[in-house]
Amino acid sequence: MKRTDIRNIAIIAHVDHGKTTLVDAMLKQSHIFRDNQAVENRVMDSNALERERGITILSKTTAVIYRGVKINIIDTPGHADFGGEVERVMNMVDGVLLLVDAVDGPMPQTKFVLRKALQAGHRAIVVVNKIDRPQSRPNHVVNEAFDLFVDLGASDEQAEFATIYTNGLLGHAGRSPLKMHDSLEPLFEAILDRIPPPEVDTEAPAQFLVTTSFYDDYKGKIVTGRLYRGTITKGQALVRIDREGEVRPAKITQLFTYNGLHRQEVESASAGDIIAIAGIGDANIGETIADANQPEALPTIKVEEPTVRMTFGVNTSPLAGREGTHVTSRKLRERLFQETERDVALKVEETDSADVFVVAGRGELHLGILIENMRREGYEFQVSKPEVIFHEGENGEKLEPTELVEIEVGSDYQGVVVELLGRRNGLMRDMQVREDGSVHYVYVVPTRGLLGFRQQFLTATRGQGILNSIFYAYEPFSGQMDTRDNGSLIASEGGVATTYGMHQVQDRGTYFISPGQDIYEGMVVGQHIRDVDLEINVCKDKHLTNMRNNKGSESIRLDTPRQLSLDDAIEYISDDELVEVTPKGWRIRKKLLNAEDRRREKKRRDLGMA
Repeated sequence: MKRTDIRNIAIIAHVDHGKTTLVDAMLKQSHIFRDNQAVENRVMDSNALERERGITILSKTTAVIYRGVKINIIDTPGHADFGGEVERVMNMVDGVLLLVDAVDGPMPQTKFVLRKALQAGHRAIVVVNKIDRPQSRPNHVVNEAFDLFVDLGASDEQAEFATIYTNGLLGHAGRSPLKMHDSLEPLFEAILDRIPPPEVDTEAPAQFLVTTSFYDDYKGKIVTGRLYRGTITKGQALVRIDREGEVRPAKITQLFTYNGLHRQEVESASAGDIIAIAGIGDANIGETIADANQPEALPTIKVEEPTVRMTFGVNTSPLAGREGTHVTSRKLRERLFQETERDVALKVEETDSADVFVVAGRGELHLGILIENMRREGYEFQVSKPEVIFHEGENGEKLEPTELVEIEVGSDYQGVVVELLGRRNGLMRDMQVREDGSVHYVYVVPTRGLLGFRQQFLTATRGQGILNSIFYAYEPFSGQMDTRDNGSLIASEGGVATTYGMHQVQDRGTYFISPGQDIYEGMVVGQHIRDVDLEINVCKDKHLTNMRNNKGSESIRLDTPRQLSLDDAIEYISDDELVEVTPKGWRIRKKLLNAEDRRREKKRRDLGMA
C-alpha cells in the first residue's frame, strides 16, 4: 500500500546554492519554532565547523507537517569531497529537490548528485533559487537543467520535472519567476503532487537499513535509516545482519521519529518513515536490522572509492606531548577506525609501523575536516602530504584519477590560469565568454595537479577567481609535473625565535613564525624565494658588549609573517615534509629533522635515480 501521509525527500545541490537556507525557510513556515523563539540562520548546520566555514558537512534529517502530511527532509552536503554523504542517503528517500542557482546554473557537483538520484530511480523537482539576484537568468538555467537530465540518461518520466522558483532568504516561491508568492506554498504543493508516497507492506517482517550513525552521551550510539517494511516496537527482539551476512541478536531500547529539529521518542514506527534507533551499539552503516523470526538482509550501501590518501602518525617532534591530550598510537588508531563507522567514504589501513596509519578519502577537504575535528578533540599527531591513489588498467598501464574543473575568472587573468593548468597537465574542454566579460573554462586535470593548487590560483587571480572540481574518471598517467615553485626555510638550530635572528635573514623569503615562538631543528619556519630549501638560524641573539654605538640602538622591523590556516599548511608541504597538528595549532617540519640525515637521504635518492 502507499503511505499518503508521508513524503521522503533529499535536498541536493552544488555548494553554496542555498540548500540549508531554504530548509530554514521551510521550517519557519511550518511553525516548528515558537513565535518569540530566537532562531539562528542555517539552523541545520549544527556542527561548529559547518557554521565557521559556511558549508554543510554531514547530512541531517528534519521533518515538517504540511496539510496533514509529514515531509521528512534530508539536507545534504554540496561539496564534492562529501559526496559519500549524498550517495548513502539516496536509499532513504523517494524523490529529490534539485537546487540550482539562478545565475550559476548546474555546476560540477550538481551533475554528480543528480546522477546518483537518477540511478536510484528518483523523480526530481528543480528549484531555481536566488531568483532575486541581479544577473539571474531563470529560463537559461532551466534549459541547462533539462540538458543535464538528458545527458545523464533520465527516463521520460524523470525528464518531465516540475520547476519552482524560490528566494530562500525571504521564503518566497512561485511556479513562474514573474509571479512569486510571499510563502513557500507552491514548493510544498509541488512536493505533495510530484514526489511519490512510499510504497510499503506494514504486515511483513520488519526491515531497517542503517544509513547514518552518531553518538549521544546519554543514549549511546544512535543509528538512523528508513524502515522499509513491517513495524518496529520498542523492546522488540530483532537481529542485526552485517555485511558478510552474519546474523546476531539485537534489541532496541529507544525508538525515535523526527519532528522538526528534534527526535521524538515513540513506542512504535511503521514502514515508510525515517526513524532513529538506540540500543544496538555495534550496528554499522550498511547493515540491516530485521525481524528475528524472518531475518532478510537489504542490499548494503556502496559508495565510490577514495581518490586521495595521506598518513596519520604519532607526533615525533621535540615538542611532542606538550599540547595534546590524546598522543598515543592506541588512541589515534581508535579514533580513526571510529570515524570509518560513521563515514563510509573514508578508508583506514594499518602499516608496518604501529605508529602510522594510511587514511584515504575523497579529497583534501574531506581529510582536512577530519584533521580539524580530531585537533579540536585534543588529539596530537602528524600528517603527510596528500597523494593520489593510482590504479592499474587492464593492460597493466598506470591509471590516475582526474577531475573535471570549472573555472570562472575575469578576462585579465586568462593567461595566468591557462599557464597554471598547463603546467599541471590540464586539458581544456570548453571556454566561453560570459555577458559580463568573465571567462568560463572547463578543464580535465589530474587530481595530483590540483593538490595544493587552490592557494596558488587564488593568489594569481587576486581572490577573484571561482574554482569548482569533481571526480571525472581514471585516465592513463599523464607524466611528471612540477607544481611547487618555492623551497622552504628550515631552522638549523632549536630554541626561541628572536627578532634579531629573524631580521638577519628575512630577505630570503616569507616567514610562517613570529618572534618568541619555540623552534626546533628541522622545523619549517618560512617559504624561500628560490626553488630550493635553505637552512637558517632564526634563534640567533645579539651579543651584548661594552662598546657603545654612537647612533644608539637601531629599531628592528620585521615583515608581517604569513598566517597559514591548517588547509594552507596541508596544501603547502612537499613529499619530505609533515604537518604537526596539536589542539593549540600546527607546525610544518621536515620528516628528517637532522640536516646531515636529509643530505644523506637526498644523495641516496639521487644515486637511485641515476
